[in-house]
Amino acid sequence: MTVFRLNRDCTFPHPKHAESDGLLAVGGDLSAKRLINGYRDGIFPWYSEGDPILWWYTHPRFVIYPDRFTAGKRLMRYWKKTSYTFTIDQAFSQVIGLCGSSRTGRGEETWILPEMREAYGQLHELGYAHSVECWDVDRLVGGLYGVELGGVFFGESMFSTVSNSSKFCLIYLVEQARKRGVQLIDCQMTTRHLLQFGAVEISGEKFYQHLQLLIADIGPQPAWKI
Repeated sequence: MTVFRLNRDCTFPHPKHAESDGLLAVGGDLSAKRLINGYRDGIFPWYSEGDPILWWYTHPRFVIYPDRFTAGKRLMRYWKKTSYTFTIDQAFSQVIGLCGSSRTGRGEETWILPEMREAYGQLHELGYAHSVECWDVDRLVGGLYGVELGGVFFGESMFSTVSNSSKFCLIYLVEQARKRGVQLIDCQMTTRHLLQFGAVEISGEKFYQHLQLLIADIGPQPAWKI
């Protein structure tokens, strides 16, 4: 298949044209309009420093259905007894920064480059990108962030500095997502870590069908309640 080169009009080729590894297109920019157009079809940017912007539609897709979410009994006991507090959208820039630096701190590459942080910061200001924060008193010890469009939350990354904090953030996200009517959480690629929460693989075709049903015309998103 051909990898498409994007132009200035912020449109994408149909996801069915993605390569077997998920690569669909190259180039373009990280403007809010382009990012939203991409996410509404399940397309997201992912690239390393020094590379052009690469756009992906991974398939099969790894997802969590909030109404089928599960967590182990031991973890849920810890969750019910935790003294941590949780917030939404109170430290977005810190969360996305720590998601990136936690990877580099382990000697891994990160796609959360300065221009990515700026682009998702703009999405956050527009009400589309959100963060969940885990606090030990006034110390940020875990978090995650992603993009919400309609009934779908597209998870991007998470971090933790203490045991279970990122898992707690996921539990909290699912609780809030249920209240908001979010019916699908996109995890992009399969990881053993998320299998324990009931995440499943679905075909790229089925994922795309979900998006067409769950994302209508995109207007201002309702605010998340803390």
